Formats: sequence, structure tokens, C-alpha cells
Amino acid sequence: MFRASDFKYKEVINIADGQCLGFVFDMELDEETGKIESLVVPGREKVKFFHKVDGIVIPWTCIKKFGEDTILVDLP
Repeated sequence: MFRASDFKYKEVINIADGQCLGFVFDMELDEETGKIESLVVPGREKVKFFHKVDGIVIPWTCIKKFGEDTILVDLP
């Protein structure tokens, strides 16, 4: 079992192309069940003052494996 805070220390890697997507900075939950629907990692854009940072939303169905230090996902 994982705690929500554990996710921010795991690096997300896309197995489709081997690209490192970054570390989880947010997640979307189903309000009724409390289950995680998706993880969010930062987008390619740099963080700037007064600028909203958009992220890459990774649906739970695309998550393939949780490792000790990484989360493997399969994004097209």
C-alpha cells in the first residue's frame, strides 16, 4: 500500500518511448469512491511567476508498474 505522499518521490517513465516524464505533483481522485483516477506530472513548460503550470495527466489505466523509485506508464 502506498501513501499519497509517496508518489511525489517516484519518477514517472513512459515505457512506450523511454522518456522520463518527471515526478508526480498531483493526482485526481473519484470523490465518491476515493480511488485514484489519474496522476499528474509537470508539462514541458518551465515554471514562471504568475503562470499556471499545466501537467501531463496519466490515466490510472495507463499505469503498468510501481517500482521502489519509479512508476512505469504506457502513454502513446
